[in-house]
Amino acid sequence: MDEPRIEIVSEDLAYEGFFRLYRYRLRHRLFAGGWSPVISRELFERGHAAAILPYDPGLDAVVLIEQFRIGALEETGGPWLMEIVAGIIEPAEDGEAVVRREAEEEAGCVIGEVERICRYLVSPGGTSETMDLFCGRVDAAGVGGIYGLDAEDEDIRAVVVPFQEAWAMLGRGRLNSAAPIIALQWLQLNRARLRAAWGTAGT
Repeated sequence: MDEPRIEIVSEDLAYEGFFRLYRYRLRHRLFAGGWSPVISRELFERGHAAAILPYDPGLDAVVLIEQFRIGALEETGGPWLMEIVAGIIEPAEDGEAVVRREAEEEAGCVIGEVERICRYLVSPGGTSETMDLFCGRVDAAGVGGIYGLDAEDEDIRAVVVPFQEAWAMLGRGRLNSAAPIIALQWLQLNRARLRAAWGTAGT
């Protein structure tokens, strides 16, 4: 049996609101051998999330959403970000169920076939959050408008963007959060295969 590489000395709840913040005191094994001194680290707990890039292979276009994000308040371009559909994974849900639900709530899209892209740690230096990332087939004809749940104070604008235009937006830095960057780079690598497999969108 492998020896433990981490020893938790203490774990305290430092803050609890919509999210939670924990303070840990711990030590861990060192690459050179032996143990680190006891160190203090804070961990932001906000649950886990899933996101999807809706793609219409017939139109060769993606569906993007724009919304206000408090984390981008100091960004030069302002806090309204162009993103992809995403949501928090609730207990007993899986990532695909989340993105199918959120696609309808945030963009008026019905998702058909789905391909999993990856699962990644959003910012492991300070949070345990992971993102399950997908690409899903949609019929984007007629998609667009204002969406979101009033109960969650959501104000979301959905737009259909030709893939080449979205790719150019990525190059200009207009898409500047992790999920759309990773998803569009994946689509660039897999677009020809998806168009061959999915054909034109629609059910």
